[in-house]
Amino acid sequence: MVPPPGAAPRPPVVTLGGNGAHPRGRKTTVYAALGQWCFGNPWRILASWLVFAVAAAVLAGTLGASYGAALSTPDSEANRSAEVLEDHFGSVGSTINGTIVLKAESGVNDPAVRTAMTELLATVDAIDEVTVSSPYGRDGGRRIAVGGPGAGKYAFADVELSRNFNVDEAGPLGLEIIDLIDASGLRSMDGVEVEMGGSWLARQEPPETEAIGLAFAVFVLIAAVGSVVAMGVTVGTALVGVGIGVLAITALSNTVTVPEFAPTLGVMIGLGVGIDYALIILNRFREWVGRGLEPQEAVGAALDSAGRSVVFAGATVVVSLLGLLLIGLPFVAGIGLSAAVTVAIVMVGSMTVLPALLGLTGDRMTTTRVRGITAAALVAVALLGFGTGIRPLLAALPAAAAVLIAGAFGGNRNPLRRILGHREPKALRDTAWYRLSRVVQARPWLFALGGTAVLLVLAAPVLGLRLGFSDEGNFPPDTTTRKAYDLLAEGFGPGANGPLFIVAETSAPADLGTLDGLSGALNQTAGVAFASPAVPSPDGGAALIRVQPTTGPQDADTESLVHELRDNVIPATLDGTGVDALVGGAVAFQIDFSDFLSGRMLIFFAAVLGASFLLLMAVFRSLIVPLKAVVMNMLSIGASYGVLVAVFQWGWFGSVLGIEAAPIEPFIPMMLFAVLFGLSMDYEVFLLSRMKEEYERTGDPVNSVADGLAATARVITAAAAIMVVVFGSFVLEDNRVVKLFGMGLATAIAIDATLVRMLIVPSTMELLGARNWWLPRWLDRIIPNLRIEGELREQSQRPA
Repeated sequence: MVPPPGAAPRPPVVTLGGNGAHPRGRKTTVYAALGQWCFGNPWRILASWLVFAVAAAVLAGTLGASYGAALSTPDSEANRSAEVLEDHFGSVGSTINGTIVLKAESGVNDPAVRTAMTELLATVDAIDEVTVSSPYGRDGGRRIAVGGPGAGKYAFADVELSRNFNVDEAGPLGLEIIDLIDASGLRSMDGVEVEMGGSWLARQEPPETEAIGLAFAVFVLIAAVGSVVAMGVTVGTALVGVGIGVLAITALSNTVTVPEFAPTLGVMIGLGVGIDYALIILNRFREWVGRGLEPQEAVGAALDSAGRSVVFAGATVVVSLLGLLLIGLPFVAGIGLSAAVTVAIVMVGSMTVLPALLGLTGDRMTTTRVRGITAAALVAVALLGFGTGIRPLLAALPAAAAVLIAGAFGGNRNPLRRILGHREPKALRDTAWYRLSRVVQARPWLFALGGTAVLLVLAAPVLGLRLGFSDEGNFPPDTTTRKAYDLLAEGFGPGANGPLFIVAETSAPADLGTLDGLSGALNQTAGVAFASPAVPSPDGGAALIRVQPTTGPQDADTESLVHELRDNVIPATLDGTGVDALVGGAVAFQIDFSDFLSGRMLIFFAAVLGASFLLLMAVFRSLIVPLKAVVMNMLSIGASYGVLVAVFQWGWFGSVLGIEAAPIEPFIPMMLFAVLFGLSMDYEVFLLSRMKEEYERTGDPVNSVADGLAATARVITAAAAIMVVVFGSFVLEDNRVVKLFGMGLATAIAIDATLVRMLIVPSTMELLGARNWWLPRWLDRIIPNLRIEGELREQSQRPA
């Protein structure tokens, strides 16, 4: 290997390698030995994974799911108010709650309506761990609309779940309540509407749209690897890891706070990175076979080259996600831990299951028959039908089975058994990717500045980013949750969907009068529709004031109202009285949660970017390359954030995508950053390690860029295209958080793999030339050399 001109002596290379003899006289590393052993012992590997899967299934089935929804924030005012409410009022103000909303044109006190509604609410109240506050009860007057055209026609009942209730139990409870509503006969009465509100009680449909991504992956992989068997090996490897990952998340939910959408995120991320990792290793394996290595030796070489970058990128994603544990919020930690477990399992699967499957398939990896490609196309059609809900397309699945069966008979005379030819690969410098790189390098300033300008324009909306939680008004219009939200807003005003609870502990009878004075002040405050008198707790140790804002839960004015009450109204009214009032309720919980994360987001970003700079500096022995990588990561992720703000917060194209404008959930930016950081590092390492390899071999800073791009662009583009569709397909789901993740990941990957890797990287590499690989001698001596490209490179045999 020819070192760059003027380079300092290299420090010892840090590798996890053994000292066994390589079949061709080179030393065998741990990576190579692992790949060769898995290749030679496929049934042992697959049996081990089967045992692992069965154990995970048994554990998950025994423990069951126990998803949590607590948005508790350390030492927040909402948290302290919840403790007071729990101690003195029971479940009032719980974050897991709902409403049963009634609209009756004849009036909610119509005898037939009232009788049926009273019986329904009594039945719901009899359910364990559920408390119902009826509009027909002793203090139910405030739950019946007064004034305006809807006076007396609207009513609602609060449904409070105890804090012992798990979110996974809330969904089935919601279905049970809907069945009770249907059985009550209310919906069959003329002019009567009854709906159940509350996001935690909403029916959660299992995701199906990932099948759309798989259908697309089938075609892209066949085109990219030229083999149905290779496609099946790649997808199969990813599915093994994803399946076990979801089971692990289910079991994990019993020990940490895991939100109910975590398995869906696990499927999304696992499928994307699983196919990505498997494709990168498979592509390198085929390249080594093309250089003349035997398949078993080629598997070892593939793991010692591409496998290293997979481990590096996967470990980076895992560490980034585990970094969310340091935020100190159980809800966020549960999301990060769930995703990290899935990525780790998928990464290990890529390094073990894939070599084992390669050992089983043998020569069939390069053979494609008519029956195989026909059956694969039919399976893709069936997957598309499943993902889009077009059920007649599912008939393609038995048709695929029929094709495979028909193709098993008749010998070579059967046209289904005919082997399809493959196009001979072009020499690197005859490919379109090489020509693209040379075009970019011929006008480096144009592409560098133009590409950066596009990223800045896409990222511009992020300046208006508002973190917060969406509400039930963002549910699809045909759901009972959305209908209940709309009815409540019609009858009582938007703020009825997100009341505030002001609670204070009392030690003397005069304290109650003081709080009644606060209630009067609240009723004079802008943004308050209604504040109730102070209601003492059953034990007399606290009092509660219910406040209804004039605006909805996700409205920016509601957030401003909460801060106004805490900072000005309450202190000004209670100063010197000895009474300490706290603002709580679900909306206050969400505001405190958002504020807490906002204050730590930049610290998290800085830590991740700093770590990436140091890692890339050790990998590429350069200061410029990691600095550019950090800047490009920031720009591409910023562009993704900008698209999310425009679509989800501003509502652009919302009618097309089924999205209502709302704030961006506060944990989304951190999660996206952690995942995208690792994925972009994968492409960065895969592309730049090839460029560096070419440069160190030839010392040519110009052609090394073009050769490196030409050698990697096809697999990067294929992997990115698959991930874009896999992630993008989740935009079709109903869950807003899943939509956000899907679009954020798809947008960032599309930008990173095209605009950044194919245009900005080659242009900036051209502008800086040999300076890309500059590192001060003193720094070169002290930092470890983390070699990603491996020990099994044959510099004398370059791929054509």
